[in-house]
Amino acid sequence: MPPPRPELIAAIATAPGRGGVGVVRVSGAEIAPLAAAILGRVPEPRRATFTRFLDGDGEVLDEGIALYFAAPHSFTGENVLELQGHGGPVVLNLILQRCIELGARLAEPGEFSRRAFLNGKLDLAQAEAVADLIDAASTEAARSAVRSLSGAFSARIAELVEAVTRLRMLVEATLDFPEEEIDFLRDAAAFGRLDVIDARLRAVRSQARQGALLREGLTVVLIGQPNVGKSSLMNQLAGFEAAIVTEIAGTTRDTVREAIQIEGVPLHLIDTAGLRDTDDLVEQLGIARTWAAVEKADVALLLVDAAHGVGEREAAILQRLSGVARLTLHNKIDVTFDAPRAMGDEIWLSAKTGAGVELLREKLLEAAGWQAVGEGAFMARARHLDALERAARHLAVARVSAAQLELLAEELRLAQAALSEITGEFTADDLLGEIFSKFCIGK
Repeated sequence: MPPPRPELIAAIATAPGRGGVGVVRVSGAEIAPLAAAILGRVPEPRRATFTRFLDGDGEVLDEGIALYFAAPHSFTGENVLELQGHGGPVVLNLILQRCIELGARLAEPGEFSRRAFLNGKLDLAQAEAVADLIDAASTEAARSAVRSLSGAFSARIAELVEAVTRLRMLVEATLDFPEEEIDFLRDAAAFGRLDVIDARLRAVRSQARQGALLREGLTVVLIGQPNVGKSSLMNQLAGFEAAIVTEIAGTTRDTVREAIQIEGVPLHLIDTAGLRDTDDLVEQLGIARTWAAVEKADVALLLVDAAHGVGEREAAILQRLSGVARLTLHNKIDVTFDAPRAMGDEIWLSAKTGAGVELLREKLLEAAGWQAVGEGAFMARARHLDALERAARHLAVARVSAAQLELLAEELRLAQAALSEITGEFTADDLLGEIFSKFCIGK
């Protein structure tokens, strides 16, 4: 019995709001009757056709371009119809409702990309790169996502999987034919191959970590006593007045957030209320939010006045920062006439004049683990890094288990399975649902 034909799905594929052009996308097997009803004909495949979009009474809903992609030559691998009309929300919803009247249902988030994955048009890493490209917060992040979408990341993973598979074959051949008295592993330089796989995996992990940083960015929280220059530093880093600056202690009473970039790496800056003892209830709430922000931060910047350095209060703050990466910033060197400099995790700078701020930018990239890898970064997600980490652990166990061939073979199998999760060769259905549910509707 043949499998059931996939039902028609439809969605608005362009961003909400008004625009010059809006797109309604339909995908599925039985698309010809829908096209004939809404357009009066089935367009010629892969050719733009200017036409009118009709309602059930033959009245014109809109006019625009119809594009028909016959399976398997489409994004989803199914028959796809794209209706490009005027980009007003009302008219697009009218066209979408007409498609639903004709038998389509509203697509779920990410369902178009999921069908592309299930139909072999994209592997899982490429499908995720579609969403990452849409969400890219910098030029570098977009380029990294394009590399993943084009299959560069998947190709590197496929090379690793193939290398591990070949090594597994050698190990299992030795297990299967011990009577041959042939040392397959020695003759094939198997352990030299394991070294090569290790080196390749380290390189891929490094590139993936850079891509993950481009995708997720770094959360940086500014803390310190009142009037030490936190808001001034935030404005200096942001390049505009994101936070209010006055001489009045306690001006910042709540967290102020701003997104910036350093060499394409997104930084989520959080300016916080000054840390001090106070009877002001509002300020107390702001201080509580400061410590909550610190707990979630990747890096904490403790600002101190360069005139007195780290005192008892600052030392107490540093003690509470024991589990967070931190930098101590000696601010207001424009008053103390110190030169901007960096020593370990301490930087002398002026948030007012900008002197030494470039040193801070360099230290923030260093704290993030950023390396200038040029065109080599892949857009990677937490699950990719986790799979690469597990593969590395299994290969490490395999190395120390060389004398126990059964254990060696099993660790190689587990390493292969972990790597294959990245492209979706071995992926549970519930994980697929989790991944594609985070996509926007229409993709």
